[in-house]
Amino acid sequence: MTGEPAGVPGATRVGVPPENRRQKIVKSLWIGLWLFYLSAPVTDLVRGGHALGARLLGGLGLVAFVAWYLILVFRTARQMDTRRVLFSLAVLAAQATLLSLTLGREWLVLFVYVSISSGAALPGEISRWTVPGATALLTATALAVPGGDAYLAGLLIPSLMGGFAMVGIRAMIRTTIELRQARATVAQLAANEERLRMARDLHDLLGHSLSLITLKSELAGRMLPDQPDAAARQVADIEQVSRQALVDVREAVSGYRRPTLPGELAGARTALTAAGILADLPAQAAELPEETESALAWALREAVTNVVRHSGAKRCTVTLTAGQTLAGPVAELTVTDDGAGGSAVAGGGAVAGNGLTGLAERLEAVGGTLTAGPAGPRDRGGAGFRLRARVPLGPDTGLGSGS
Repeated sequence: MTGEPAGVPGATRVGVPPENRRQKIVKSLWIGLWLFYLSAPVTDLVRGGHALGARLLGGLGLVAFVAWYLILVFRTARQMDTRRVLFSLAVLAAQATLLSLTLGREWLVLFVYVSISSGAALPGEISRWTVPGATALLTATALAVPGGDAYLAGLLIPSLMGGFAMVGIRAMIRTTIELRQARATVAQLAANEERLRMARDLHDLLGHSLSLITLKSELAGRMLPDQPDAAARQVADIEQVSRQALVDVREAVSGYRRPTLPGELAGARTALTAAGILADLPAQAAELPEETESALAWALREAVTNVVRHSGAKRCTVTLTAGQTLAGPVAELTVTDDGAGGSAVAGGGAVAGNGLTGLAERLEAVGGTLTAGPAGPRDRGGAGFRLRARVPLGPDTGLGSGS
């Protein structure tokens, strides 16, 4: 029932069947300790003055009882069929009754083992009846055995308390097994969540940086050989973006990456300008709670990356404002372009890409929402695309708009 603490090699743990020879020996020793109470029947066989035939039959009966009891207890961890357990307990009870009636009151202790084994081997909804039943059979047998009533007071409490104690231990073992399984499930879910986080971070980090590197590389290629100095500046920018991307990836892998709105606004201006898109951005961003700022910064990065890579736009406008909803104050980031439009999410008809899906998950984690879709009617042509990220704010936080 007990053993060495978890984490020790070869230790026997609660709720885990023995897995090696040492664990089987430890469990056997703990179960064997309870056999000490069989000293009364053994002493009666040796000194009780019974005939040789009675001694032989009593010894065989005791050996059979102990063997049946040990098999029942050892196989409990394998979840024996309830009907087989009940049959085994009936055999034990019959042996205890027969031996007590034929050999004397010293054998009444066998009923304690019947009660304990029923509590250990049966579900609680059944053992709550079998334990009192074994105790009642003990009482009836003790009253039928000469001098048995003198032993009855000393056996009733061990029978009841021992049986119900085993019911509690069985419940504890079952709970321990369930907790161990739940812990393994939680660990698996945490690993999956971490992989998802890494996938989002790497997509957002590398998608933005690689898009900027591609644009500047194309621009540098067009400048050569007529404008070598300008091309060299573009190559220097490529080197700087590459180094920063490497730092960002390392920070993301380490779990320390937290983008900021001022940094992302500066990066957005650089990326849009390099792509030949007129950037209409806020001059500065107000102080925001860390989680709110981080979520909006990721939204800005993803939106600007999509504008640069997919929109074909001539102008991109970013606004950062405070608003009020029924649920309370919110910070709202809106990125609008005048390009050809793109995928929709959170209400649109198109299928969202990995970037927008990951961004929606980020915002949901802080109680925010994401909407993205055409900025205007399709029949006007080149309706553009609008992404709006909304995150709850504390009551004392304020924002100004910029455009």
